[in-house]
Order: sequence, then structure tokens, then C-alpha cells
Amino acid sequence: MADRLTQLQDCYDQLATQFYASIRYISLHHNASALPAPVPLPTTSSTSGGANGQIARPNSTTNTQQSQAVVEPPDPSSLPPEQRPDTPTTFAVAQKELAHDLILKTRQIEYLIGVLPGIGEGQESQEERIRRLDGELRGALEERRVVERERERWVGLMEGVVGGVRR
Repeated sequence: MADRLTQLQDCYDQLATQFYASIRYISLHHNASALPAPVPLPTTSSTSGGANGQIARPNSTTNTQQSQAVVEPPDPSSLPPEQRPDTPTTFAVAQKELAHDLILKTRQIEYLIGVLPGIGEGQESQEERIRRLDGELRGALEERRVVERERERWVGLMEGVVGGVRR
């Protein structure tokens, strides 16, 4: 099993993937509606005004014509099946499920952050714990060396016995 920091990084990667998948689903499966054309920004000859201090005004008939243009949504039947809008009920259920998944992943991340070693402990207690764990590790390594020497001794004895049987 991976250490806690690796688990945390994996969760952040999964959360980013879930964000991307959620946005992609919503952008592909929402029920498109007609939107008005964007309102054009007025153009001016300069930011401080004209030679006589007046600000140039755009042609009002052009703006009126542009603001009346409406961007029509594409016909759903012309889209590939994976890009067709869902029914409002299906879309709402899917949104709730995506939101629930995002909430679960953020809770998992919060849990992993909460159980990281050192959270809520002072520097002295962390250093003491490191010294204690270092002592335990040294003891385990010494015990391993003793057992390894014992194993080598037994291997030597067995080689002698097997060699004696062959003669």
C-alpha cells in the first residue's frame, strides 16, 4: 500500500479528473437554449475624448441590429449520440451524482490530510518520536544480523552433514 502522501497525491489527481469529467458531461449534455448575441463594446477614437473633448459615439443602428441577432442552439438530432442533450430529469440526477462524487473525494482528501503524521503535534514530540523509531529500527537491524549469523552457522553445519553423507 502506498504511503499517505502518495495516496493524497492520487486523490488530488482523481479529483482533477472528476472535475474535468463533470465539466465535460455538463457541457455536452445540457439542454441548449437560444442566447442573445453578445453586446458589442462601444468603440472610441481615444480614451480621453476627441479634439473638442467629446467622446465618439458608435452608430446606434448597427448596435441595434447586432443586439437583435440571436444565436440558435444546434438541432439535437444533428449531434452525435454521445453529445445529445439528456432529458431534464436525467441531467439533474447526473448532476447530483457528479456533485456527490466530488464531495466524497474531497472528504477523502480531508481525511488523508487529517491523518498525516505530525498534524497537531509539536516539533519536540515529532523529534522524540523519530528518535524512538530510529532506536527501534537499530534494534531490529541488530536482531536481523544475529539471526543472519545463526542462519549462516546452520547452513555451514548442514553443508558438513550433506558432504559427510556423500563420502
